[in-house]
This record gives sequence, structure tokens and C-alpha cells, in this order.
Amino acid sequence: MSSKAAALRLQVASALAARVVSPFEHRDRPLVETVPAGIASVDSLTGGFPRGSLTEIYGPPCSGRTSLLVSALAARTSASEVCALVDARDAFDPVSAEVAGVKLKNLLWVRCRNVDQALRATDLLIQGGGFGMIALDFGDTPAKVVRHVPLQVWFRFRRAVEATPTILLVLEQESNAKTCASLVLRMEMRETRWSQTAAESETPGISLAHMPGCLLQGSQVHAEMIRSRAKREGDRLIQRDEILRGASGTADFETQAIEGRHLDMAGLRGLKGGPGRR
Repeated sequence: MSSKAAALRLQVASALAARVVSPFEHRDRPLVETVPAGIASVDSLTGGFPRGSLTEIYGPPCSGRTSLLVSALAARTSASEVCALVDARDAFDPVSAEVAGVKLKNLLWVRCRNVDQALRATDLLIQGGGFGMIALDFGDTPAKVVRHVPLQVWFRFRRAVEATPTILLVLEQESNAKTCASLVLRMEMRETRWSQTAAESETPGISLAHMPGCLLQGSQVHAEMIRSRAKREGDRLIQRDEILRGASGTADFETQAIEGRHLDMAGLRGLKGGPGRR
């Protein structure tokens, strides 16, 4: 904006200040198109996942990241959108996802073995276009490895997905995209519910830690919105240039385990996939 235009804008804004609040605000803050994440409390908190933006979901193992990912995939594929999942550690369980509502015929599953493969695949998918959502899952990749992804990679992803209808969803153990992410959610497990085994019922007083196995029933997950570029105004979300930090609220939701998943208490690695996995 030239100095003359800036001066004219300031003059108009000053003249209208008593009658119109921020006369240029509507033009400068476009509406944000969002879609449901598939979990009511998360949608209420965030307003949904923004299109044409990078959304970052992070948290430790068993924090509910995969539950949110599967819910989002189920919502988008059920709406007949084609989605892509870039699986950095080949950890996705399609059987559990299908039981949870994901339409596998509308999902492209890219199975990778390392970070470089995953980043290259994500770049190609964004450039190719045509996807309602692209999810990059670094949830099973060690945090110290993902930290070495250069910041310019996240910036390039952000710029590439702008002005497109694609939702770029990134799952990690730590937040790495920084200000390149339009929406950042931190996940945390609050409570895990286990079923009572037959052996436990026959042996009162024995703890689950000493049982040979039990069934996971579900868990309570806590989500906190750390950063967001969107500001809610009534029923609308308005895009902002700056990032709002720390004052966005929290949400809790319940997850249900896939029926028949049996966990060995000696090592929880026996759980493969399912909404209660991460």
C-alpha cells in the first residue's frame, strides 16, 4: 500500500470512527471455510478444521491423536471427499479405521519408512491437488527426528496449500510447524478404562498390573487449542494475520476401543491401531 493510500485510509477510518467500527475490517479479514473434525466438542472448540491451511495436532503416545485423525478421515471420506494419509512409520490399521467409519475407497494410504519419504510424498500430494484432506502422521516417529525437519519445509507446505480446498493435517509428538500452522491442538490422555477379566473376577483384590491381560474399553481425551489464526465472530470464523495464543479454551471427548482388541499388560505394544491406540 502506497503512502498516499495509507493516509487516505487513515483519514476515512478517522472520519467514520464514531459511526462505523473498523470500516475496513470485513475486507481485510476473510471468512475461514472449515469442516467438522468429527468430534462435537472439538468442533465447538475450534470451529472445525480450516481449509487451505496447516493444522497441527501434537501430544505424547496414547494422547488421542489417532482418535482425532480417524474421526476426521471418517467425516471427510463419508462426505465423498478423497483424502490421503502419509504414514511415516507404516503404523496405520485400515481394519480398525474402517470399523470407525472411514470409507477406505476414498482414502489413499501412502506407506513410508522414514521422514524424508513422508515429506516428499506430502509435497507431491499437495502439488497434485484434488484432495479434501492430506494427513501427515509423524505420531510414531521419534520427536528428536522430527525436530530436524527444517522450518522452511513447513513454510513451503503452508504456502502450497493456501488458496486450495485442502486441509493439511500434521500429527506429531511435539509442535514443530510453529507459526506456519493456522491451528494447533495439544492432546492429552486423562483416563483409560479397562474391562474386568474373568481371572480378575475370580481373584478379588488383584491389580491389573499383575493380570496376564485385559480389554481396553475406551478413554477420556483432553484437547487444548494452543494457537489459532481464526477469530470467532458470532457464527463466523474470521481469518487474522496474527496468531492468537493461549486464550482459546479446551475440550474433552470420549473414545471407544475397537471390540475384541486384547492388550497384554506386560507390554502395550500389542495394540495395533484402533481409536484407543494413540
